[in-house]
Amino acid sequence: MAAEEKSLHFIEQIIEENLSNGFSQDKLRFRFPPEPNGYLHIGHAKSICLNFGLGLRYNAPVNLRFDDTNPAKEEQEYVDAIKEDLNWLGFKWAEERYASDYFQQLYDWAVVMIKNGKAYVDSQSSEDMAIQKGTPTQAGIDGPHRNRSIEENLQLFEAMKNGDFPEGSHVLRAKIDMTSTNMLMRDPLMYRVLHRHHHRSGNKWCIYPMYDFAHGESDYIESVSHSICTLEFVMHRELYNWFLDQIYDDTKVRPHQYEFARLNLNYTVMSKRKLLQLVQDNVVNGWDDPRMPTISGLRRRGYTANSIRKFCETIGVAKRENIINVSLLDFCLREDLNKTAPRVMAVLDPIKLTITNYPVGAEEWLDAENNQEDESAGFRKVPFSGELYIEKEDFLEEASAKFFRLTIGKEVRLKNGYLIKGESVSKDASGNITEIFATYDPDSKSGSGTEASQRKVSGTLHWVSVKHAISAEVRLYDRLFLDEAPDSHKEKNFLEFINPNSLEVTTGFVEPSLKEAKIGTHFQFQRMGYFTVDKDTTDGKLVFNKTVGLKDAWDEKGKKEENSINNSLKDINKYFKVATEAERLTIEESIGGNIKTITNFSLLQNAFKKNTNNSKSSLLFNQFLLKYTSLQVSDFDAEELQKLFALSLRSESTFVRSKAILNLRDLDIPTAIKVEVIKNVKTIYENPPKGATEEELLIVEELI
Repeated sequence: MAAEEKSLHFIEQIIEENLSNGFSQDKLRFRFPPEPNGYLHIGHAKSICLNFGLGLRYNAPVNLRFDDTNPAKEEQEYVDAIKEDLNWLGFKWAEERYASDYFQQLYDWAVVMIKNGKAYVDSQSSEDMAIQKGTPTQAGIDGPHRNRSIEENLQLFEAMKNGDFPEGSHVLRAKIDMTSTNMLMRDPLMYRVLHRHHHRSGNKWCIYPMYDFAHGESDYIESVSHSICTLEFVMHRELYNWFLDQIYDDTKVRPHQYEFARLNLNYTVMSKRKLLQLVQDNVVNGWDDPRMPTISGLRRRGYTANSIRKFCETIGVAKRENIINVSLLDFCLREDLNKTAPRVMAVLDPIKLTITNYPVGAEEWLDAENNQEDESAGFRKVPFSGELYIEKEDFLEEASAKFFRLTIGKEVRLKNGYLIKGESVSKDASGNITEIFATYDPDSKSGSGTEASQRKVSGTLHWVSVKHAISAEVRLYDRLFLDEAPDSHKEKNFLEFINPNSLEVTTGFVEPSLKEAKIGTHFQFQRMGYFTVDKDTTDGKLVFNKTVGLKDAWDEKGKKEENSINNSLKDINKYFKVATEAERLTIEESIGGNIKTITNFSLLQNAFKKNTNNSKSSLLFNQFLLKYTSLQVSDFDAEELQKLFALSLRSESTFVRSKAILNLRDLDIPTAIKVEVIKNVKTIYENPPKGATEEELLIVEELI
C-alpha cells in the first residue's frame, strides 16, 4: 500500500486528501473540455489520459464538454474529429455536453450580476480599454462607463443580445478591481457582440460569453469537483473563483481548479494557430497528415493508441514545465509494435538479383516466422525463385571487410532462404549496376538442419521474389521540423525550420502476403522499420506509411552533431600549438567541415552563446562558427555578436584577433554592430596589441 501511495501524482494526492477530509467519493466528477477550433494534438492526449485516468481510478464520471463559445473559429468538423480521437484512444465519456447548452443560464447569471452591481456594459474601443487597464507594474483606472446605472446596463445588455449593435461596439465586463495586482481581475470581459453562425445554436445568439466566464460556470452546472487545467491558467484561478462566488449555492458541489504542466515536445509545434497555418498554407496535406502532431495524424502514420497512453503514463503529471524528447514517444511506439506487428519483407530501393544456378522457372514456398516476440503468431509461406529484388544499398561491387552485406566473392544469407555468393554484375552505358548475379548453396536452406545451413556468415538480407512481388507506394515520413524548438526563436518564423525531406514517396515491392492488407494494419518491414497501410489504399493500389524506424536515427544524428562541436573545440587547442600556417589551415578546414554538417539551429545558437567568453579557444571557435555555419549572421543575437567581437579584439591571441577582423571585413555583420565594433577597433589599434601582424594592421586600416 505504501508503494502505491508513493506512485500517486500530485493531483491524485489532492483527491486522496479531499476524500480523507470527508469529501464523498460519489461526488467526484471530472471533465475533458476541448474547444472545437482545431484537431486535438499529442499535448491534448496528456490531458485526456489524466482526466479519464482519474475517472477510471476513482470510478467517477468524466464528461466530454465542448467549450464552444467562439463561433468565429469553431466547426462541427472539429467536434466530430475530437470524438473520433477520444474513441480511438479507448476512452468513454459519461455525458456529452456543450457550453452552448448553457447559453441561456449564463445570460441569466450575467443579468443577475448586473443587478447586483457586479457587471457593466463598456462602450470603449479595445485600444482604449487596453490603455485604461494599465500594466503589470501600473494600476488600471476606472473607465468612463464603469459607473453606468443598473437600468442602463440592463437595457444595453438586452440590446446587445437582440443584435441591435455591431460587433466591437459594446462588451459586458465584470466589475471587480481595476487596481488588482492580477491583471485578469481588472474588470475582465464577460460577453462580446458577435454576429456569427454557431454550429449548434445557429443564429439565435448575437452575444457570446468569454471563455473565463463560461468555463468555470459550466463546471459548476455539471457538478465537476476537480477542474484540471494546464499551468497557463494559474493566474486565471482567482477569476475562476470570483465568478463562482457570484452564483454559488452551497447545496451543490463547488468546483476547484488545479493546474499541471502541459506537454511540451521537441521538434514540433503545439499551437493550434500554427498547426492551422501549416494546413492552410499547404505545408502539410490536412490535419491528419502523418507529419502532424495531431492525434489523427499520429493515428494515420501508424502510432497506436496503446503507445500514446503509455507515453502519457511514462512522462507523468508534474507542476513544472519541461520539454519531452519526441524520441520517448517513438520508443513507446516501438515497444508496442515490436510485440504486435507481423514481420514481412519489402524492398524499397530495388535492384535485381539473379541466382544463376537456381533451376530456371522453378519456385518454392519457404516458411517465415510472423513475429518472434509472439509465439501464437505462427508462420506464413513466402515464395522464392531464381530472380529476386534486394535493396541497392545491400550490395557493393568492391567492399571493405566491415561491409557485412553482399559483395563479389562473399557469402551472405537470404532471410528464411539460402546462402548466396556474389559472382558478377551487369552495368548500363553509364557504369551503373543494373543486375547482380550470384550462386546459391542448395544444402543451406534455413531451418533444414544441414551442416551447410548452420554455416556462419556475416550478414542476412531481406528480399522479394520478382515473379511474386506486389508493387506498393511507400511514403517515407520524417520529422516535419529540423530544429528542436522551431517556434522559440524571436526573429525567425517557425516555417523557416521545415524539413524539406519530411516526405519522400517511392515505389517498392512487397511480398504477396500483403496483397489484401487492410487499412490501418501495422507491419514490420524487416531491417527497415514499422509501416502502416494508409487510407489512400485501394483494391488496385497499396499505400504504406513509414511509422518509425527500427532505430532512432535522429538521436544518432543529434549525438553526431554534438560530437562535431566537442571535437571542434578539442581541435581548437591544437590550432594554438602547431608551428606552421599549413598545419593551422588543415585544422581550420577540419573544424569548418564539422560545423558545416550541423543543421540544428538551437544547437548552434546554444554553442555560440556558451562560447562567447574570455577563453581564446572559445572565441576562436565562435569566429570559425560564424564563418562556416549554414546560419546567417543575423540569426545570432545582436548583443552576443557585439560581445564576441569586443572580447575577440581584446584577446591576447593574434589568431583570435585576426579571425575576428577578417570576419568583420568579409561577413554580413549588421551595420549597427559593425559601427560599434569598428569604433572599438580604432580605439584598440591606436596602440596595436602585442604581436599584431602586418596583415592584421593593414585590414584594420582598411576597416577604419
